Amino acid sequence: MGLPSKANRGSEAVKKWGFIAMHSALAAAFMFLLQRFVMNATQESSLLWALTFAVCAAGLAYKQANR
Repeated sequence: MGLPSKANRGSEAVKKWGFIAMHSALAAAFMFLLQRFVMNATQESSLLWALTFAVCAAGLAYKQANR
């Protein structure tokens, strides 16, 4: 017997927000490492770019999760 529908919807919400968090964290880490170590940018600049890419990646993941 499957889970009740309310519990199933809650599980889907956790998966959706987990997907969004993972997507934004990976984008931020990638951009920080690229800026800091490949392009030799300052730490402040690297963190700013990482934050910018994390927000953009979260927005894209949110739109994709709601399709």
